[in-house]
Amino acid sequence: MSVEPKKRVLVIGAGFSGFLVARDLHKDFDVLVVDAKEYFEYTPGILRAYVKPSHFDALTFTVQEVIERKLHSKFLWGEVMTLNGVEKTATVKPIFSKEQETINFDYCVICAGCNFNPMHKWGQSLWFATIHEAARPEGDWPHIDERFIEGRRRHILEENAFIAGLNAKSANVLVVGAGFIGVEWVTELQYFFPNLRLTIIDFLNKCLGPLPDTAASYCDGYMRRKGIKCVYGVKYNPKDPEFWPTIGMEGEPDHTYVCIGVKASNYFMEEHGAECLSDKGPGGGKWIHVNKKLQVVTKDRKVWAGGSIFAVGDCNQTFADEIKPIPKISYPGEEQATHVCKSIKFLEGKTGCCGMFMKPREAINSWWPWGAGMFATSLGPHDACFVMAAQSEPRTGLLTLWGWASAIQKEIIESSKVDECKGGRMGQLIWHWVHHTPCHCWGEGCSRNCCTSCTWPDWCCDWECCRCC
Repeated sequence: MSVEPKKRVLVIGAGFSGFLVARDLHKDFDVLVVDAKEYFEYTPGILRAYVKPSHFDALTFTVQEVIERKLHSKFLWGEVMTLNGVEKTATVKPIFSKEQETINFDYCVICAGCNFNPMHKWGQSLWFATIHEAARPEGDWPHIDERFIEGRRRHILEENAFIAGLNAKSANVLVVGAGFIGVEWVTELQYFFPNLRLTIIDFLNKCLGPLPDTAASYCDGYMRRKGIKCVYGVKYNPKDPEFWPTIGMEGEPDHTYVCIGVKASNYFMEEHGAECLSDKGPGGGKWIHVNKKLQVVTKDRKVWAGGSIFAVGDCNQTFADEIKPIPKISYPGEEQATHVCKSIKFLEGKTGCCGMFMKPREAINSWWPWGAGMFATSLGPHDACFVMAAQSEPRTGLLTLWGWASAIQKEIIESSKVDECKGGRMGQLIWHWVHHTPCHCWGEGCSRNCCTSCTWPDWCCDWECCRCC
């Protein structure tokens, strides 16, 4: 009796969402994960590594052994150069090869993330490694190859030494952008390098614009108590001599850190899938359009590649009348990855019990997930605040935890999440149930669609609920 070969799933990106897809699909599919760097990095904690380099080891690990031995998938270290939806192929340039390879797939899940500096051509920033081969020569640190874990470590050590030099001369440092990254960065600098004279500015009239006023006020009060000058309602315009007096500076600072916005990095879509990239959006657009099922679609909403290619997390852009804009943070990306895994299983009939209670062979609808309404903001190593139950409208949600208790909570989140991605039992025990909850308490999934992310047997719920109509 011949065994039917497993369908092939290509996963672009070995981040939070990529790991989740491999973990959820490896039993029923041949999964290949491709990433341009050799390591996983817990991006929400990388700011701490720049001021305390020893922390880097707690945030990273090389991924090949984890993916191949613990997730029972395959890993290819290389950069995806093109993605062809018609032929269902991807060309990949392996790290140690001059030639490109062609990868065939039945399904593809794009978990490519994004960059964080819209003011730079390639979105270069400290917060995410420069991993695209074409970007390195045009960056500010071309001598470092951050596709290697030791290259990333070298960059962190160099920046730490630079900051130490600024601290030694009590330098003026300007942080542009009082969003999550800006607030966390300026408070890390203040704690570990107390001689710095710090100023943070933002175009909005308060810090942490999307958060409720209680959380913004708490973070603003912390910064002011620590001697950080906070200036709001000012647009960053370094070429205007009149700009500096408006933020209380006599001239240009000794150094400026730009912590505003995001920038798409979906370069592999430009040759064969340009019609699927947005013309507008944060950082100038070029985000991957998806429909409510998270399938890649064209600008006029036509399904691309027969609906076999999905995009989740920071790389995608939904249509506002289908799914409202989702914050580009890790948690909702993993929620979306869970929905996509369910869809692929449905499409291939990999659900039900012994062939009974089969679901319809169609992808499920996604929604604005409850994880998009949770925000943990560090204020140095010993303070933080945690907001939950935020909705798609700005300034919603509840400040539920703050102070040292919230700082401990954030440390637990970080350590357990890294452990889960490493394949650790404790991390998986915690986070599997977080991302596969039977029902949601808020967000668009709170009163319907509750079973699409459920880990209970697929036949346990009524037909309409599981179809996610």
